[in-house]
Amino acid sequence: MENGIDGKVVAITGASSGIGEAAALLLAKRGAKVVLGARRTDRLEALGERIKAMGGEAAYILTDVKQKHDLLGLVELACARYGRLDVIINNAGMSQLSRIDDVDVDGWEDMIDVNLKGVLYGIAAALPVFRQQGSGHIINIISTSGIKIVPMQGVYAGTKNAVRTISEALRQESRGQWRVTGISPGVVRTELADHIKDPHMKAAITKNMETLAISPDAIASAIAFAIEQPANVEVGDIVIRPTAQD
Repeated sequence: MENGIDGKVVAITGASSGIGEAAALLLAKRGAKVVLGARRTDRLEALGERIKAMGGEAAYILTDVKQKHDLLGLVELACARYGRLDVIINNAGMSQLSRIDDVDVDGWEDMIDVNLKGVLYGIAAALPVFRQQGSGHIINIISTSGIKIVPMQGVYAGTKNAVRTISEALRQESRGQWRVTGISPGVVRTELADHIKDPHMKAAITKNMETLAISPDAIASAIAFAIEQPANVEVGDIVIRPTAQD
């Protein structure tokens, strides 16, 4: 029985851990050919071997989403290896949480470069292929931080809400040529807190993950749900979070 995923070629950024890794494993298990992008190629290689060991198909390439040519390389690998690209999952993200009046300009620039420009680079790399094929699917991983605005997350939420706005505009502009889905996870057990510079905020986020976070597998299932729909069905927005999250 066709599952809507089998045979599709799916490129994933931030694929070396967390949501990206979980999505790669689930989609490959469902028959997708996954093309993995991240900065840690040792992890990508290990993930690719896991997928191949379970009978799946995977390719990988060093991908820093701050570099637009890296996103072009990810898409080019998909087309060279598998002849097409059906889905791009713009998953790579990072967080530097602080008060705005702390003026962490370097942190702001990192979040803008990864969370916003990285998504735009992924879109820019995929759209010419989708236009040529007459079909495609863009999935942008956003955040519930852009839905409920709280202190310490202003710039992070701003980058995520920018992606939310871009996703909806792109959906409307598409007029059915390609599908666009935004997925907003809540607290998920990932490595997002690892690069937070403020030690108190890092400790608080880590503790929150330990007590509240859901598995990246839950987000992977939401991604699969959006992909497996018939071509004339678009899942626009999914919010998925722990039941106990505020």
